[in-house]
Amino acid sequence: MKHSDKSLLIVEDDPGLLSQLTWCFEDYSVLTAGDRSGALAELRRHEPAVVLQDLGLPPDDTGVAEGLATLGEILALAPDTKVIVVTGNGDRQNAIKAVGLGAYDFYQKPVDMDALHLIVQRAFEIHALQMQNRRLQNKNSASPLDGIIAVSEGMLRVCRMIEKVAPTNATTLLLGESGTGKELLARAIHSLSQRAEARFVAINCAAIPEALLESELFGHEKGAFTGAAKQTRGKIEHADGGTLFLDEIGDMPLALQAKLLRFLQERVVERVGGREEIPVDVRVVCATNKDLKLGIREGWFREDLYYRVSEITVNIPPLREREGGRVVLARAFLDTCAQRHGRRVTSFSADAIDAICSYEWPGNVRELENKINSAVIMAEGRLVTARDLGLDAGVAAPMALNLREVREEAERKAVQRALSIAEGNVTKASELLGITRPTCYDLMQKYDLAGRSRPA
Repeated sequence: MKHSDKSLLIVEDDPGLLSQLTWCFEDYSVLTAGDRSGALAELRRHEPAVVLQDLGLPPDDTGVAEGLATLGEILALAPDTKVIVVTGNGDRQNAIKAVGLGAYDFYQKPVDMDALHLIVQRAFEIHALQMQNRRLQNKNSASPLDGIIAVSEGMLRVCRMIEKVAPTNATTLLLGESGTGKELLARAIHSLSQRAEARFVAINCAAIPEALLESELFGHEKGAFTGAAKQTRGKIEHADGGTLFLDEIGDMPLALQAKLLRFLQERVVERVGGREEIPVDVRVVCATNKDLKLGIREGWFREDLYYRVSEITVNIPPLREREGGRVVLARAFLDTCAQRHGRRVTSFSADAIDAICSYEWPGNVRELENKINSAVIMAEGRLVTARDLGLDAGVAAPMALNLREVREEAERKAVQRALSIAEGNVTKASELLGITRPTCYDLMQKYDLAGRSRPA
């Protein structure tokens, strides 16, 4: 039976040997290439788990320079790929050099097909075990806040605040740009609270017409207005015992703000058209992307309501300020979207990583998720490219002119980004940075990054 999930790339310029190897590995999905450019094209398109590569490649058929260069580019594009190099008889020195550069194993000619088949099979098994281990690590290193991935100091601070606030009944205000994950954090507050078994009720104050918003929140009695054919409980009553999430509270009409303030003070509601005061036990979480202090000065938001809803205020940083977080989030979305659409897309190309890190993401996490969802559908191979994302590598924003500050900030960002791309693997991060592991550890300690080399 053919292993459709096991792609093997054979890089060999000898047609006779290539044909023999293809026949030998007919139980795998065999891809072939005769030179460096062909090998890299197949790698980008299919991202094979294992590569069987001859070190003597054109135009340097008598040497190994081209073969070693091909090996280096393969590992740069797909570091998890297991590359088995095939060398000439007695060429052990170059074989060891290839392993030192990152090759998984080597085999010397003349080729014993049975032995080579065993080496390839073992390489696939090791690759599968590493991928399984990574999935388990990602699962175990997930944030205690369900569904939230925090890497940057700003988001780690937000998560720590949420964990402290959640067990209390304090009314909480979440401030952040559109798409930063305010509702996700509101749900985290609910799920970590003593009200987790009760309802989480959300209402978007900007999505409901002003004439209907009061009825939606407070409910109405039969005959209270045209069309009110029966008594209806509002969202506040519906959330009794649980959590009420008022999204986009900055868009709430002034007249309704007064009624909401009374509820927050007295914890009772009166339905539209009714006179009965109904006690309600509910935790209130609010969110907005507007500047409420500006609203107070301009007269479109009540100052007394602001102090009621902001017992605890959580400022959520935009995605562009979450250093290292973009790549980690992108990988998480990639896995989710690939599974949802049944696509065998497994990673990002180098230009895609660069584009993700450079783009400003004005739509924040929501925009990132949407672009990756589209890219997974449009990708032709197993790697999502910058073109699939519809992005180009951007230009960094101007920095401060103090050279010492510039150097330190650039150094800190580079280390944090390398750790993010390497998924916390210090050895890989050191290779990306072109430094030794001890130096990398020193820099991690200098910038207090040692404890955050993996998602928190």
